[in-house]
Amino acid sequence: MADDHRMLELIGVSHVYVNDKGASLAVEQLDIAVHRGEFVSLVGPSGCGKTTILSMLAGLIPPTRGQVLLGGDAVSGPSTKVGYMLQQDFLFPWRTIRDNAAIGLEITGRKTPEALRRVDELLAELGLPGSGSRYPHELSGGMRQRVALARTLATEPDILLLDEPFSALDLHIKLQLEDLVQQTLRRLGKTAMLVTHDLAEAAAMSDRVIVLAANPGRIVAEHVMPDELRSASPMDARRLAGFQSIFDQLWAELEAAEGAEGGDADE
Repeated sequence: MADDHRMLELIGVSHVYVNDKGASLAVEQLDIAVHRGEFVSLVGPSGCGKTTILSMLAGLIPPTRGQVLLGGDAVSGPSTKVGYMLQQDFLFPWRTIRDNAAIGLEITGRKTPEALRRVDELLAELGLPGSGSRYPHELSGGMRQRVALARTLATEPDILLLDEPFSALDLHIKLQLEDLVQQTLRRLGKTAMLVTHDLAEAAAMSDRVIVLAANPGRIVAEHVMPDELRSASPMDARRLAGFQSIFDQLWAELEAAEGAEGGDADE
């Protein structure tokens, strides 16, 4: 991590969903801090509240109890400091790649010629040089996710929230994008939180992995990845001697977390 400045904090956070069937405690008494430049992954069984955590950090829902902070300030709603990347790319089929990547700039009133030049630079850096005038249907799934990443980065957020952005992709494309995303975020000094069901992805990409149990979501383990894994690319990290033991430990903790589940809860 670059320094000790806390970019993301959940302090004593619990969240309850209420619907016509009653109340459901999604997450309980969470304390998480993510520092500037750090890449943290959340893993856990279905119902452990991973997406709820991202939604609270993004300002989409308020916590029922506790505090959610960005850069030390309480989250009161969506912020341009935060970029959110999802499993689906949600590109508009009638807009060009450049216009799709620039939509956040358009919404925030910052779609200037200079900003559009930066969008073209981003697309080139992400492996799509000269593609700005093409349309989404002309691109593969992996290329579309590159556009989604460019759209997320175009507004220059300090923090990226990544909700399983690679899970719908073929393995070789997924591995390429893991490397690309990690390299890009490190170069830009971004802080990131990744939600994933893929333990190998979490171990290979992260500085730290937090394991959650479900019903309600709560932290059961936290691992700082060894320096040799953190300094390697995700592709190379998977080949290192210590990778399998880290994976096995995460797997054992995830199995224990699944065995500790109670009743039903929403993700």
